[in-house]
Amino acid sequence: MRRKSFIFVILILVVGILTAGCQPDLSLDLEQSEPSDAGEQDEISADGLSGQIQIAGSTTVQPLSEVLAEAFMADNPGVMIEVQGGGSSVGITSAGEGTVAIGNASRNVKESEFEEFPELQVYTIAYDGIAVVTNPDLELPSLSLSQVKAIFAGEITNYTEVGGADAEIIVVSREEGSGTRAAFEELVMESGEEAGEISEDALLQQSNGQIRTTVSTTPNAIGYISFGFLDESVNIVSIDGFEPSVANVKNGSYPVFRPLNMLTNGDPDPLAKAFLDFILSAEGQAIVAEEYITVVE
Repeated sequence: MRRKSFIFVILILVVGILTAGCQPDLSLDLEQSEPSDAGEQDEISADGLSGQIQIAGSTTVQPLSEVLAEAFMADNPGVMIEVQGGGSSVGITSAGEGTVAIGNASRNVKESEFEEFPELQVYTIAYDGIAVVTNPDLELPSLSLSQVKAIFAGEITNYTEVGGADAEIIVVSREEGSGTRAAFEELVMESGEEAGEISEDALLQQSNGQIRTTVSTTPNAIGYISFGFLDESVNIVSIDGFEPSVANVKNGSYPVFRPLNMLTNGDPDPLAKAFLDFILSAEGQAIVAEEYITVVE
């Protein structure tokens, strides 16, 4: 009996030893898993921000937004930014209604729009000049601001009245709701003692690019476009002796310029804020300076 008990005890000890040898070393696994988890967290942090930003509005701000978005997405591969046009009024309404994260507007927000959307936040990301341009076959001397106003109001109808050739003036303008048109009306048509209105006979276009194309291909045409759309396809007209240029806007000699704004409904969400901070950083403003006027030196 004692022999059997002794053998039984020996068996229990052997089983215990074998069982202990088969159990995993949990403490070792935990020590190994901690660096692994930390490494995964570092990879997530290294990838930067992630998410989507939808932007809509001004066709003037649109190309600048697209370039800025490309630079931001290059730094943050996890971010997707979609930029659409529609005009400044669309940008303000879309931001105010919260259908986009950021709205674009190439004019100041009207009091009536602030009344409708009291939570709107405005971020001026650049300034943009508006240039008067003509068909490349036309040569005009410098025009005064009052002459420009009279031409677009339809009061001056022949270029001989402003020192040009004997030809009928064809006025080309943006459509109602355009930020470029609103700024031109404020800066040019409302200047002087009496406000004027753009002629009903003007050929209306839906973007700066369309105005440039129409003016460049239509004999005797004159229009106005953003500095960012100037190229050799049109002639540029000086105003009061000063060419439309960034330098002349900054020194105060060229009067026709306006803010380029981005808008949010209340405080921007963290991703939109990161994008806005980037735009107003030295890197973002360096991109702005390529074709527009910076707000931060």
